[in-house]
Amino acid sequence: MPDINAVINEALELAPVQRAELIESLLASFDSQRAEIDKLWANEAERRIDAHDQGKLKASSADEVFSRIEQQK
Repeated sequence: MPDINAVINEALELAPVQRAELIESLLASFDSQRAEIDKLWANEAERRIDAHDQGKLKASSADEVFSRIEQQK
């Protein structure tokens, strides 16, 4: 595996347009990971909504939540 500092130094030698393309490619490489995380959170949200609808989960108002947080300080 190449040394990260060497990779950075090589990238800095690229023309600005090439660096922008490199940045876009690197950021795009996170999209598949991000999509999986988003899917997991969506599933968790659905699970919590179902639990609430079935009376298995008690909802709290924002005021109640903030009050509990203040009491824990």
